[in-house]
Amino acid sequence: VAEEFQKRNPGTKITVGLSGTGGGFQKFCRGETAISNASRPISAAEIDACQKTGVNYIELPVAYDGLAVVVNPKNTWATSMTVAELRTLWSPDAQGKVLRWNQVRPGWVNQEIHLFGAGVDSGTFDYFTEVINGKAKASRGDYTSSEDDNILVQGVSGDQYGLGFMGLAYYEENKDKLKLVAVDDEKPENGAGPILPTAVTVRNGTYRPLSRPIFIYVSVAALARAEVQQFVQYYVESASPLIAEVGYV
Repeated sequence: VAEEFQKRNPGTKITVGLSGTGGGFQKFCRGETAISNASRPISAAEIDACQKTGVNYIELPVAYDGLAVVVNPKNTWATSMTVAELRTLWSPDAQGKVLRWNQVRPGWVNQEIHLFGAGVDSGTFDYFTEVINGKAKASRGDYTSSEDDNILVQGVSGDQYGLGFMGLAYYEENKDKLKLVAVDDEKPENGAGPILPTAVTVRNGTYRPLSRPIFIYVSVAALARAEVQQFVQYYVESASPLIAEVGYV
């Protein structure tokens, strides 16, 4: 969105920094940034931090994202998993104990499982742990973590016994290297059986519980600047095709 806006408004410079959602909110609540992207809603602690520094903001949902559970294309056994099985694998209690595929589901291969997932400063990590383990940031720690989803893609695509979670957009960009796992929340009211994340199942909410809205938070003080106001206006009015282009819904 920043690139397109700058093309349309020569002379306007937008600096885009990279961090996880939590790291972004730290800068935003210190008043260092005008806009913060977030892949989860702002937390109570972050609301307090913003209040202490007098940073008022507006929350704008801009897209939906699905979290994809992915395996290596050579994985022939794990075509679907239940939320309970994901919890067995990712809960804090699993650390150092659930180490093989057949511990997740009897009948799966008796091989070591190698896990890849979002880093602890990432909104993806917060969201995944909350909906799978029941509490944000509650997770086993013995996995390869990164805020850079491309590292997770490389890890799973290079390891027959790898499993990871990442934003659906990163799967879409690398679908030749990865294989999706369908997720079953085992709640009959949500639809039948395991469901794969797609633009349709993320939008209509049947891919549960791993679909979520994503947001931008805009500083009210920054909106006093005409170029910030114009940028946010452009974002909410014109970003839909750009959102689809990068794999969000």
